[in-house]
Amino acid sequence: MKILSTSGKLIVLIIILSLISLMGYAIFGNRVNVKNSPLVGNKAPEFTLKTFDGEDLKLSDLKGKTVLLNFWASWCMPCRQEAGALEKSWQRYKDKDVVFIGVNVWDENSNALSYMSKFGGGYSHGMDPNEEIQVDYGVGGVPETYFIDSSGNVRDKFTGPLTEQIIDHFVLKAQQPKENES
Repeated sequence: MKILSTSGKLIVLIIILSLISLMGYAIFGNRVNVKNSPLVGNKAPEFTLKTFDGEDLKLSDLKGKTVLLNFWASWCMPCRQEAGALEKSWQRYKDKDVVFIGVNVWDENSNALSYMSKFGGGYSHGMDPNEEIQVDYGVGGVPETYFIDSSGNVRDKFTGPLTEQIIDHFVLKAQQPKENES
C-alpha cells in the first residue's frame, strides 16, 4: 500500500505550512488594533484608582488634560517591551498637560512593585483588584492603552506594545480638536 507520493507529500506540506501561516497572521499579524472599542468617541468611564503611593486618582479630576491610560501586567512580555517607551514619553509630556496612568491587572502586588522598580514607574500606577476599571474599559488582554482627550472622551484605543512614535501620534491626536468640532 502506497501512502503518498513525493508530490503528494509536497502538497500536504504546502497545505500545512499555509495553515500555520494563516494561524500566525490571525494571532500575530493583527497585533496593532486601533479604534476597535465601542468606547472610542464616547465619554471615558469614570474610575478611581488607588495608586501604589496610596493616593486616590480620579479620572474626572483630570478634566482639561490628555490622559494615556495603560493596562499592564508584570508577567506580560509586550508590557516589558513598551515600558521604556512609556517612561521616556512620560518624561517628555509630564509638564504638557498630559497624564500617564498605569493600571496593573491580573497580578500580585509584589510582582507589580518589582516590575515598576525594574522598568520605571515615574508616573501614577495602581492595581485594579476588583477588576472594575478593566471591565468598564473592556480590557481583553495586556497591554491595552486608551487615549482620552481633555474633554474626557476616549479618542483611541491601541492594543499591543507602544513605541515612542505610537505614543506621540495618539497623544498629539488626542490633543487636537475633533474634526467635527469648531
